[in-house]
Amino acid sequence: MSERIPALIVGGTGYVAGELLRLVAGHPQLELHGVSSETAAGTAISAAFPHLAPLLKAEGFITQADLAARMTSPRMALFAAAPHAVSAGVIATLLQAAEARQCRLTVVDVSSDFRFRNAVDFQAVYKTPHGAPELLPLFSCALPEHVSGIPGPHIGHPGCFATSMLAGAVPLLKLGICEPRIYATGITGSTGAGRTPTPTTHHPERHSNLFAYNPLRHRHAPEVVQICAQLTGVAPELNFVPHSGPFARGIHMTLQARLKAPQTSDELRDRLAAFYAGCEFVQVVDGMPRIKDVAGSNYCHIGVECSGHSVAVMVTLDNLIKGAAGGAVQWMNRLLGLPEKTGLDAPAPGWI
Repeated sequence: MSERIPALIVGGTGYVAGELLRLVAGHPQLELHGVSSETAAGTAISAAFPHLAPLLKAEGFITQADLAARMTSPRMALFAAAPHAVSAGVIATLLQAAEARQCRLTVVDVSSDFRFRNAVDFQAVYKTPHGAPELLPLFSCALPEHVSGIPGPHIGHPGCFATSMLAGAVPLLKLGICEPRIYATGITGSTGAGRTPTPTTHHPERHSNLFAYNPLRHRHAPEVVQICAQLTGVAPELNFVPHSGPFARGIHMTLQARLKAPQTSDELRDRLAAFYAGCEFVQVVDGMPRIKDVAGSNYCHIGVECSGHSVAVMVTLDNLIKGAAGGAVQWMNRLLGLPEKTGLDAPAPGWI
């Protein structure tokens, strides 16, 4: 493909949006044509993200109305990073504008708005009505490694914790390796809480500290159960306890379950490696995965350990990239007919 595809970003001042900006600006087949922020319209992108100044120079944030006015190409990409329960309404407006302008707009949303198949389930989890229930049939939600081909015109990307749980749980359930009761313990960096400070995300509270939050009631759990049921035919009993970790980015997830039949760690490692064969960004590793080996990259590492009927699967990934912006670009690459790893295959820095 010789001509670059114009790309738009909605909700441009959050951490995930910052990574989307960085990835799109450096993408060889995408060209940034606008990024909206209702709160920062008229200001320079570099004011919110000084580290992006060399890439974006004098580019500034615009309003959503101005973003719609830039739909002047027959084919465009839209990355939506607006807040939960807001994104769907914005996407609906922009899809209508695209249709009026005869622009074929492909959407990948990183909010929660298109992770559930129906509006009732969304409202049960997020306690607010869905912003555009008529669009739900047009969106699919899964990791690209778990779905072949193109499942639909648009994608709702799983949450960052959900991404790490799905990476381990889907092969266990689909291959019939474990019983459906799964215990998950996840630790996430402070960027997972977003850019707006709160008492539990303030640096003095996070530094040299570790604590659980929303145990057994985190909203990514029902998301994982529904996606597992769709992909494997098994709805697991998922017991998830998330933790806030004393680092900025990355997720370490441990899944524990009971094996249906005892097997060695090497045997299970081989089965998971075969399951993910051909998947560029999910790697089953010897030993235990570490956050520093994946932070800053779109890679996900998986390690396993078996003892008798017990199995532990450890997953590490970058919450902002593989768990959000990078996964979104990976999906967009596929939807646009590009090689999936385009613009994403840089390794982790290792010491961030």
